[in-house]
Amino acid sequence: MKKILSLLVFSFSLFVSYAQRDIRVGVNGVRDFTSDSIDIANQVRPIPGNSRNGNNPVLFLVGNSTMRTGTLGNGRNGQWGWGYYVQDYYDEEKITVENHALGGMSPRTFYTMLWKPVLEAVKKGDYVFLELGHNDNGSIDSVRARSSYRPDRKLEVREDSISIYNKVTQKQETVYTYGGYMRRFINEIRAKGATPILFTLTPRNDYEADNPKRIQRKLTDFTPAIFAIGKETNTPVIDLNDISATKLETYGPWKTNYHFYLDKIHSSAYGARMNAQSAAEGILASNDPQVAFLKSCLNDKVNPKRCDQNRQEGKPMVFLCGDSTGKNEDSNPDGMWGWGSQGYTVFDPAKCVFQNQAMAGRSTRTYIDEGRWEEVYHSLEKGDVVLIQFGHNDIGGIKDGKERGVLATAKDSSAVYRMDSSGAYEVIYSAGISRK
Repeated sequence: MKKILSLLVFSFSLFVSYAQRDIRVGVNGVRDFTSDSIDIANQVRPIPGNSRNGNNPVLFLVGNSTMRTGTLGNGRNGQWGWGYYVQDYYDEEKITVENHALGGMSPRTFYTMLWKPVLEAVKKGDYVFLELGHNDNGSIDSVRARSSYRPDRKLEVREDSISIYNKVTQKQETVYTYGGYMRRFINEIRAKGATPILFTLTPRNDYEADNPKRIQRKLTDFTPAIFAIGKETNTPVIDLNDISATKLETYGPWKTNYHFYLDKIHSSAYGARMNAQSAAEGILASNDPQVAFLKSCLNDKVNPKRCDQNRQEGKPMVFLCGDSTGKNEDSNPDGMWGWGSQGYTVFDPAKCVFQNQAMAGRSTRTYIDEGRWEEVYHSLEKGDVVLIQFGHNDIGGIKDGKERGVLATAKDSSAVYRMDSSGAYEVIYSAGISRK
């Protein structure tokens, strides 16, 4: 019996060890770039062009794990790529979005292993987002064999190449510079009558040591390279790195941490959504005529919603964020009322404007997930006050029932759960840090 128990404990330990390792690696079974692993990856990525709606254009996304974490890109390890949320900002009646990114890809490996079927699906009028560079590092003939050719070990924009024997594919390969690969993407997209758009790389969770209010721009060698390629080839460039980094700098280190998960490069759902919105904002702000039609496909989610329509000049606003104890039906004299309905009796309308943004049935988790906090956050101005009262609905089911519970601790804690209703994965934070 002891032997059986020992075997069970040993087996369970192996399972836990493997599960933890698998989650943190985050590549969902695809361990390298050999042909069999790529075949596995292709089975879970979208069929190129399959989303096309009649004669409407398709927006193809080409990138790495910052655009699609791992293979499935379903957040099972708590990390999400920004490509998952891009479709939220476009009118699906005008354009469809396909995320063809894959974790671990560099310009070299995407071009040689994944690009051909995507390119075959591209048609005149389509758009292709290119955000590549995070994995363009290491030895040119290493186990992963994903680095571009770097004469003098420097990132190169100029056209150059070298012929090597690829130990992974066991074939002779011509390896181009970073600029060489990016030009090939651009030229081949244009040859199909489609529009390529370059994006600088997503920022890291890394504040400068001598300037704790500024995000470290460690990837600056890629930023000027991407802009140089864009200028040379007349390709639109969206500075995603700067747009998102600037947002994080306004948040500060504490809130910035919520936009990443497990490490300092891969984003949480918060961070992925932020990067997707930054990408959409970059398109909206662009004056390049090549993105004119794409701009017309954006929906109203690009502009953050506000809830301060009642603001009066010279008066601060007092916002109430909470649940049904703050706002209920507030209409039936014999029914239930939230205390926020009586705000006018407490706050002097001659000195401030009271705004009840509470909503019945919400927890800290669902209030944030539904975008209600974002509306308050984007409405705040200097001198405003926010009253926060949550807790009644933070207990209860986390992955079942109403799926609104949080981890019952004030310590900084989080865990990944799979929701019973949808099967979707979600990072659940503790009650102490569920606020944004």
